[in-house]
Amino acid sequence: MRPPHGVEVAKTRTRWPVWTYSQVVSGASGRVLVVDDNKVIRQLIRVNLELEGFEVVTAADGAECLEVVHQVRPDAVTLDVVMPRLDGLTTAARLRADPRTRDLPVAIVSASSQHEVDAGLGVGVDAFLAKPFEPSELVGLVRQLVERKAQRGSPESGDADDEGSGPAAGDEPGAPGETGSSAQASSERAG
Repeated sequence: MRPPHGVEVAKTRTRWPVWTYSQVVSGASGRVLVVDDNKVIRQLIRVNLELEGFEVVTAADGAECLEVVHQVRPDAVTLDVVMPRLDGLTTAARLRADPRTRDLPVAIVSASSQHEVDAGLGVGVDAFLAKPFEPSELVGLVRQLVERKAQRGSPESGDADDEGSGPAAGDEPGAPGETGSSAQASSERAG
């Protein structure tokens, strides 16, 4: 299936009007922006998500994420916490402060401490996945975030009323490092 006229589906360049990958390519799961300063981790996340049908675009730190997010127009973003130039929590806060990305699902994928979890909830992060993680946990979390965005409606529709979307996994918020596996937490963002 070819994309509609005027739409280029690529990892580096996009033309307007822009639809997300899942709207252009039949059967695609969605577009994910993966942000991590560790190249091996970026590749690990990329491969696991691509095997499940996601299109993956990567960035090496928060500053690069903010440079490309409006061109890439992802369905979800995963962020490491500790990165050069701009850390994941500050990046998440800036994504929430921008009206164009305030409703974009964001997950922290990091060896997070309880302080980082609390700070992430404070800036509106939707979910947390502790490193090391099982690939199935990563895929499940990203799939939930992309589905939640689809239920809210596309940003172009102006549907900003998402107060009833509920938690991503139905789990109680917890510290990701408690058992060595993942813990997911979500919060309703005020605004």
